[in-house]
Amino acid sequence: MTTRKFALIKQGSEALKRGDAAAARACFEQAAGLDPNDAEPWFGLALAAQKLGDTKAAHTALAQALALAPRSGRALIMKADLCAADGNSRAAASFYTAAIRNAPPQLSAEQQAELRRAQEMRERFAREYESFLQDKLAASGFDPKVSSPRFRQSLDLMMGRKKIYLQQPHQYYFPELPQIQFYDRAQFPWLDAIEAATEDITAELRGVLKAGAAFEPYVQEQPDRPRRTDDRMTNNEDWTAYYLWRDGKIVEDHAARCPKTMMALASAPLCTIPGRTPSVLFSQLRPGARIPAHTGYMNARLICHLPLIVPGACGFRVGNEVRAWEKGRTFVFDDTIEHEAWNDSNETRIILLFEIWRPELSKDERALVSTLIEAVDAYGGVTTRWTA
Repeated sequence: MTTRKFALIKQGSEALKRGDAAAARACFEQAAGLDPNDAEPWFGLALAAQKLGDTKAAHTALAQALALAPRSGRALIMKADLCAADGNSRAAASFYTAAIRNAPPQLSAEQQAELRRAQEMRERFAREYESFLQDKLAASGFDPKVSSPRFRQSLDLMMGRKKIYLQQPHQYYFPELPQIQFYDRAQFPWLDAIEAATEDITAELRGVLKAGAAFEPYVQEQPDRPRRTDDRMTNNEDWTAYYLWRDGKIVEDHAARCPKTMMALASAPLCTIPGRTPSVLFSQLRPGARIPAHTGYMNARLICHLPLIVPGACGFRVGNEVRAWEKGRTFVFDDTIEHEAWNDSNETRIILLFEIWRPELSKDERALVSTLIEAVDAYGGVTTRWTA
């Protein structure tokens, strides 16, 4: 039976090549009858039916082929082509996408050409789909310039323009907190006083720099903890810090040099955990340096950046959103969502970095988190210092 089946498949393929779709159909029907569990004759039957204009039969045969070989690129692309011809663009796009996702690493020149065509068709349908949705939304009054930023981002995620990033703290996760990359500045009215002091803070920073005060690597190796061999941040002189608060304590001699900075921060709801937080520091990123993508340790806090010395060609990404620092305009973000920073300029970038409690946590919850982390530190010695 196997020999007969292969002979029929060969005859059917030859008939297709010479343009005799009816003969090909007869051969593939016989082959499929001999072995219904082989996808090859079903695919050939679909090709023959398509050549004969019998779309219904082509769909039926392809359904059998894909049931037996769901990752077959040629069957997926043919199914997409049939759906496109039927006017079912969403179904077509889904089958083109499946063909692209399931493509093996090694392809013949012919297969590569078909895959490129599938990619082009998918992109075309994606553009048409997006245009259709935008027209419908516009007709209902949606304006991306003034309508909900959250809804606008949902469209970006839906259309694949942005990737979904979620909180991934290294050590402590407080559940049921919103997944927000950058917080709306308007939620923190106490930032007005800090931003108003930007020039005073910058002047104190320049005094620190002029005095030659030592900045130290922001992430430092802990002798009682193993070091990750792929960690590019530890002991990195490109990313350094000058602390005003460190591990929950004021660095007295540093703070004395920056009284206006300390005064400006008095109204901030600093995250306070004895032995841990707050950390308040001038964060320095050298020319050409990049802080690799990483996440923080605890989602019960947020990180604030007040830009002070910010040359051009500097950038900051949190999740799927990239922003440029502007002097005196604070970022508030969740550092347990993947983030990275870069300085592609020829000058040093320096910001004031400080950490605050998440506004969603109640007073009691903050106290419980603080007690928990203190207990962590009380067991077996202090753990590695948390970083932003």
